[in-house]
Amino acid sequence: MSVTPIRLYGDPVLRTPAAPVVDFDAELRQLVADLTETMHAAGGAGLAAPQIGVGLRVFTWFVDGEVGHLVNPDVTAVGEEIQDGPEGCLSIPGLRYDCRRHLHVVASGWNMHGDPVRVEGSELLARAIQHETDHLDGVLFVDRLDEVARTEALAELQAAEWAGMGAYLPAPAPIVKVSPH
Repeated sequence: MSVTPIRLYGDPVLRTPAAPVVDFDAELRQLVADLTETMHAAGGAGLAAPQIGVGLRVFTWFVDGEVGHLVNPDVTAVGEEIQDGPEGCLSIPGLRYDCRRHLHVVASGWNMHGDPVRVEGSELLARAIQHETDHLDGVLFVDRLDEVARTEALAELQAAEWAGMGAYLPAPAPIVKVSPH
């Protein structure tokens, strides 16, 4: 296991949809271990493979003392309830904004050994699952902010002390209109 550098806002890998995992092998198990260790070292609630430069559909989470991972996730909202609360991202250090997410979700996929997994989450776990799945689709949480908050967030990003440190490339973010999760 190793702590891997986290890619920052502006790195093209964060805007590139990740490819499905097809090989459930030692490399995948190493990726899950690296994601988990890096997530813990950074103090995050989740980490997706693109955030460490790997374009595969894998993420880990650490919520309420539970550590988990999901490969090739499929996320479905349960009910119509929405939560609006603070959200941040390890690829956008120091920035937190209220972001709307579904309150309850069900995620299905596989574990690192290729066994089927189903995770039901509410509140923070639901937020983490949706946030990390967005990463796998090339979407960042700032894309989901309302217009006023997004404008403010983008201004903060340009003024951030880490802006321009190799990973930051000012580019327009996609407009996200409908969320499948």
